[in-house]
Amino acid sequence: MDRYVVAGIDASPESRAAAHWAAREALRRGMRLRLLHAWQLHPRPTANVPMDMTERSWARQILKEASDSVRAAHPGLEVVEQQMQASPAAALLEAGERAELLVLGSRGLSGVAGFLLGSVSARVVARSPRAVALVRAGESVADEHFPVPGGVSPDEIPEIPYRDVVLGLDTGQPCDDLIEFAFEAARCRGAALRVIHTFTVPPGYATADRVVLPPGPELLAEHEHAMVAMLRPWCEKFPEVAVTKTVVEGRAAAELTRAASGSALVVVGRRIRDSRLGPHTGPVTHAVLHHADRPVAVVPHV
Repeated sequence: MDRYVVAGIDASPESRAAAHWAAREALRRGMRLRLLHAWQLHPRPTANVPMDMTERSWARQILKEASDSVRAAHPGLEVVEQQMQASPAAALLEAGERAELLVLGSRGLSGVAGFLLGSVSARVVARSPRAVALVRAGESVADEHFPVPGGVSPDEIPEIPYRDVVLGLDTGQPCDDLIEFAFEAARCRGAALRVIHTFTVPPGYATADRVVLPPGPELLAEHEHAMVAMLRPWCEKFPEVAVTKTVVEGRAAAELTRAASGSALVVVGRRIRDSRLGPHTGPVTHAVLHHADRPVAVVPHV
């Protein structure tokens, strides 16, 4: 099976950061990298096209510059270029159907916002059948690793460990694809996995015997037991991954955003479901995407 990571390319700095992050991810996973640039022919060239170039030649140059940059930084990686005359969202969704991971750039931080998602990114995240990673502008290899003394680059000291991978887990929903993605992301980095589950305390809750109890330690224990049970088979499948389990009362989005700071990657889910409003991300994933300051992977699951 041809396994590869796809990175969506345009002329922006965040796109370049996403391409290099995707290249590192492809190397970690032992896959090829496909750089995809989609462009559309307009009646009049758009303002970002140089005066002495056609839209087609400008599209070729964008892809070539990104490809040359990635190949120079990662000479051992097999890079495939793909250019399509199509709407960016449609092209990315088509490519994402066959990719292990689709990587897009974000415009970075602005005020209280984390990721500034354009309409293309928002559509792709909400509709992609495979995992989509969002990478902010300025993301570098150093951001994925714990700090090293004297400003030495992690590239110079390969044994510098990766920061943790963070997984947001809802124990009330089956989500094998989500959990497997997070464990694999931690495994290929040699990183620890921090699993976070939050809950809210109701006025009273019923046990399995339908006995209504006031909130207390029993409720926390119930959620902890559910997390342990859900993760047990994955801990056995990935024994090399050190797992930290955190169950806390609170808002999932706030806890995950807080945990994101200092992590290598945040992994959240998106339920695949029919809705009269069409495909969309849930409120927790939406909030994490807009407030986390680290790369975020959104994994669709039933």
